[in-house]
Amino acid sequence: MVIDSHHHLWKYSPEQYGWITEDKGVLKRDFWLKDLSELAIENGVDGFVTVQARQSLEETDTLLGLADQLPLMRGVVGWVDFRSTDIEAQLEKYAEASKLKGLRHVVHDEPDDNFILGEAFNRGIAKLSGRRFVYDILIFAKHLQPSIEFVRQHPDIPMVIDHIAKPTIQSNQFDAEWAAGIREIAHFTNVTCKVSGVATEVRDADWNLDTIRPYWETVLASFGPSRLMFGSDWPVCLLKTEYARWLSAVKELASELSDDEQRELFSGTAQRVYHLE
Repeated sequence: MVIDSHHHLWKYSPEQYGWITEDKGVLKRDFWLKDLSELAIENGVDGFVTVQARQSLEETDTLLGLADQLPLMRGVVGWVDFRSTDIEAQLEKYAEASKLKGLRHVVHDEPDDNFILGEAFNRGIAKLSGRRFVYDILIFAKHLQPSIEFVRQHPDIPMVIDHIAKPTIQSNQFDAEWAAGIREIAHFTNVTCKVSGVATEVRDADWNLDTIRPYWETVLASFGPSRLMFGSDWPVCLLKTEYARWLSAVKELASELSDDEQRELFSGTAQRVYHLE
């Protein structure tokens, strides 16, 4: 079984998706249910976790509606405004939304590198305690140190690091500062990590297994297979790789794991952490 723990859907418009800049032309089109269904058939994927790509309650509602239409969408990671004074009301609105498994904020786009430690933001995050939602941490490697302190403040909230915290990947230089941060944040047992969006962070013109292997080996040693989950970051991954190539690469990297460990990576961890149906 393969569960893709991280992908997106959108009806493209430049106004709604301003982060899709001119150099990301391949993304400037709709990616919708038909595309996702075809992707699953072509690649043998049994289910997906659909993640927000636009910070609005409207998109959260739209994705939940789509998940009700398409069983392949096993869960949704949406958005709420954690800095809002009515954050409890927002969370309560989704209390019975069974397909809403997690929430996230696009922290790496905030101008303040210490945004994740902000008082209002953390006051909102604390409201997740005792609820069933996971929090997805979307950061660049430079945000790992404040994120470590962030995780320390919320030990009872399950958290998932998206895209292995986006190191700077290049064939002639390993991101040692990222590795140190990943090893440190992995000490917190409420944190798991998505092996997703990795190829997109390669600065070379192309990528291969030798380029990304040190990053795979680092997260594997830090988290172990039971705290790692496969994800594609489709369609954003198309900036650097086709879906099939990325899935094949992760299968090759994981080929030395036991059958049980591979099951954890490709489905078990995501099912357990996100409580997928």
